[in-house]
Amino acid sequence: MLTIDGRLGEGGGQVLRTSLSLSALTGRPFRLTHLRANRSKPGLRPQHLTAVRAVARLCGAALVGDALDSRTLEFRPAMSPQPGTYEFDVSANSQGGSAGAITLIFQAILWPLLFAGGRSRVTLRGGTHVTMSPPWHYMTHVAGPVFARMGVRFDAELAAWGFYPVGGGVVSATVAPLDHLVAPEFAHVPVERVEGVAAVTNLPADIPQRMAGRATNLLSAAGLSSKIEPRREKGAGPGAGIFLWLPQGGFSALGRQGLPSERVAEAAVAEALSFVDNNAMVDQHLADQLLLPLALAHGRASYTTDHLTLHTVTNAELLRRWLATTITITGELAGPATIEVIGAGFTLG
Repeated sequence: MLTIDGRLGEGGGQVLRTSLSLSALTGRPFRLTHLRANRSKPGLRPQHLTAVRAVARLCGAALVGDALDSRTLEFRPAMSPQPGTYEFDVSANSQGGSAGAITLIFQAILWPLLFAGGRSRVTLRGGTHVTMSPPWHYMTHVAGPVFARMGVRFDAELAAWGFYPVGGGVVSATVAPLDHLVAPEFAHVPVERVEGVAAVTNLPADIPQRMAGRATNLLSAAGLSSKIEPRREKGAGPGAGIFLWLPQGGFSALGRQGLPSERVAEAAVAEALSFVDNNAMVDQHLADQLLLPLALAHGRASYTTDHLTLHTVTNAELLRRWLATTITITGELAGPATIEVIGAGFTLG
């Protein structure tokens, strides 16, 4: 059994999710202590508990400590990941519903399902666009296309939006099986156009119009063309946000009461322009999300990012403990960095 101290590096939920995925794939049990020790509310929150039970279901894992606020977890897989039809609801592990991020749950189950030997259908219910997590559009328009270059195939549909704090979003995805992942080559991709969506649920239609208009004007002033669609969607509660994407980068901002729509757009555009100005290959979030699949992959990959995060450094350290992978990071925290990964060449069985 691999024992992991949850205070490692950033000390957040990524330590848990990475360990869940790799335990299911390798069959190696783990014990995680001091779960999310560096967060304001340590221990398992609803989205983390949902991820634990979801991955456990894929591989028949025995669990100890799978309860809300638990700070220690034991996870013992009983079999290799199994394909099937699955449904996971964050609100099932909370009182009164939850907007826990289903994108993070999807990340935890995606890698085991890819090696499950058959096609799987998954329905996830919870938060689709919430703070401190990738919005669903990031998964489909930024991470998804890069993962596809590694051999990953999943089709996803956003059936209902789920903004914080009510949640209630619904996503369905079909995951196709594969034998192995391939490390692709990375390069800086010049930005020809920024695309995106400005959306609200249960709020007036002029709000997305103002967000989209302000973003379009700011991008035009910076010399970039754009196509940003204003949309008024249905959801369980009110919410607003703007989500922008370009090759290998995604940027977003969520609205809140008292914050003008134009300020929301300005925040997302500022992040996008900062990335474009730095000429990096991938944004700071993709730099982190690429580590796990590249550590599993056959081959070597190297890429640059404009902003090295402690999240990325922590994930790299954890992956070295799980797999025979070499991850080299050159750069300082909060600055530009080059990341090189030599994959472990993982193949199930």
